[in-house]
Amino acid sequence: MRIDSLRQRLRGLGAQPVHEQLILRNWARGWPLTTSRSEAAKFLPARLYAALPELAAELAGLVRVQSEHPSADGSSRLLLTLPDGQTIESVLLLRDGVCVSSQVGCAVGCVFCMTGKSGLWRQVGSAEIVAQVALARQKQPLRRVVFMGMGEPAHNLDNVMDAIELLGTVGEIGHKNLVFSTVGDPRVFERLPLGPVKPALALSLHTTRPDLRATLLPRAPRIAPAELIAEGERYARATGYPIQYQWTLLEGINDSDEELAGIVELLSGKYAVMNFIPYNAVEGLPYQRPSVDRAREMARFLHRRGILAKLRQSAGQDVDGGCGQLRARAEAGVGGPRSKRAVTG
Repeated sequence: MRIDSLRQRLRGLGAQPVHEQLILRNWARGWPLTTSRSEAAKFLPARLYAALPELAAELAGLVRVQSEHPSADGSSRLLLTLPDGQTIESVLLLRDGVCVSSQVGCAVGCVFCMTGKSGLWRQVGSAEIVAQVALARQKQPLRRVVFMGMGEPAHNLDNVMDAIELLGTVGEIGHKNLVFSTVGDPRVFERLPLGPVKPALALSLHTTRPDLRATLLPRAPRIAPAELIAEGERYARATGYPIQYQWTLLEGINDSDEELAGIVELLSGKYAVMNFIPYNAVEGLPYQRPSVDRAREMARFLHRRGILAKLRQSAGQDVDGGCGQLRARAEAGVGGPRSKRAVTG
């Protein structure tokens, strides 16, 4: 379902703009569609009021929890079922955040990502995206939404931008707390500056070498890292938000001194944050994470050269719940976690 079709349905039931905004605001906030039935009966058009129970049930059915996997780190991975039976994943994050999915599967095919191994099944509708946020708000306070779950948001741009606009207006999420994560696509740099809600931007970099990036992200647009950073810098200066560069650390592949020198060359003086995410090995994929000491030294190296670097961890490592793994296990008919290992996605 798309947000536009929901708006049209509300208008067809007699909703005026003030009624439409009330219903959409309450839904996006994870609240009942009306907080007082007696007041709603006086305020809403009769047809809209009569349709509320059916409408509430339909919105609640956009995403349903198939399984929940709490982690010792305080996060919780959710496997969600969509109305057509397809499944996606969301993550309840620490510090009042949620990570949502924008596609069922993904077409980029990052070689270290479980989601990419499944290919693309379908787009997630804008209302299905907002429904993930509404569900998260029923489970915990929420002030941050990151589009870093299953899928490449740039490949579902209309739905993602519609969801961002709703969440950044009646959904009352701060614009800089809506984080659009992408491998980089010219459409992103054209479209994001034009919207009424301008989200923060996270760019999946992973290497400073164009040839290696083409290997790691085989179906990403062929934008050289230097060009990608130049585009990111323009957006950062226009919005006032630093660009978050994502770098999944792969032992012996992108953790070298040469890569560190390349990062310094590309990011010096830029309005940017480098997020190092140590890879977590998963059965069937040939990659390993570097040692903790090496990962820390890489972050310290950049700090000493004036580049803000953070060493992050993939949420839910102990429940084997990296992006795409819950869905993969469900498709294979496997129950709980296989091991205390996960993969970022």
